[in-house]
Amino acid sequence: MKLTSKQEDTIKALVKKQGIQLPSLQDDIIDHLCCVVESQLGKEKEFDQLLQEAIIDIAPNGLKDIQHQTIFLLNSKRILIMKKLMYSIGFLGALSLTAGIAFKLFWYPGADILFTIGIITLFLVFIPLVALDRYKVAISKTLSERLKIVLGAIAAIIAGITVLFKIFHLQGADILLGATAIIFGFGFLPFLFFTMYKKSVS
Repeated sequence: MKLTSKQEDTIKALVKKQGIQLPSLQDDIIDHLCCVVESQLGKEKEFDQLLQEAIIDIAPNGLKDIQHQTIFLLNSKRILIMKKLMYSIGFLGALSLTAGIAFKLFWYPGADILFTIGIITLFLVFIPLVALDRYKVAISKTLSERLKIVLGAIAAIIAGITVLFKIFHLQGADILLGATAIIFGFGFLPFLFFTMYKKSVS
């Protein structure tokens, strides 16, 4: 049974509403959905139900997820290089922080420098990069998922700044520590457990 022009327009409007911005991908998805729905039309199910089932079949996480995967495949080399650089920064930061703590415990010289480099690298460079990377992946997901990433990153960055303030005996460390506790306890944690709960019952 052939689709009517109104049904075709409905599919086009739905795909555009989902935020598919690549024209060629948009056309491919529309063609695929039209073919799938058309092949099942007239077999006891209504058009709207068939369309929803077709979308769930090709993209359980939403049509925009297909666009993210397509962009990743088109830019996979560049993305992989950036991820390697990002995790290398994280590794070096963690190594420097660990060495700084060890040097501090054994009263070796250079402990403060290593510790400071580790804090800056981990909390002020690596964590924001990871948060940005996670946010790009979660941009099509729920608001709670995105807020969890943003608030977690903010709490971690302020925590890193707080440690630096403590090391250099600067004023305002206590205020920053309080802000970290509030953002982490009343911002990040509720969203974290909310999203965990939603995943457990879905």
